Amino acid sequence: MANVEIAKKFNISRQAVSKALQGIDLKISKVLMGMARANHIEIKKVNFERGILFGHLPQLETDVIIFVSSKQGVQTWYRHQGNCDSCCRYKDCIELLWDYAEEVGVKLSGSDNPTGMADELFKKLEELI
Repeated sequence: MANVEIAKKFNISRQAVSKALQGIDLKISKVLMGMARANHIEIKKVNFERGILFGHLPQLETDVIIFVSSKQGVQTWYRHQGNCDSCCRYKDCIELLWDYAEEVGVKLSGSDNPTGMADELFKKLEELI
């Protein structure tokens, strides 16, 4: 929504909306950078407005995505090729990925494998940044 629309909806000034959004961006940037620093992740790309950071974890030789979701909170996703079918978190991962894709407006092809879904989702997001 545009700042004007938000202001009308909450009956506040556009300046109040602008100030609040700047504060949120600052908080999101601190969270993303803090998570990357705490986990020794090398930052490749970051977009604070979208709340997403793409990085690399040399110790595990894998790419990492840290994102902020309004529904799921702060999440860290390690790119990997695993056997999702035998994982106890299979359904949780699918739900998280579908929710996040919907939240950021990305259409997924409908893969039922979390690894494939994540690869598709994060590739599309990385192209947007």
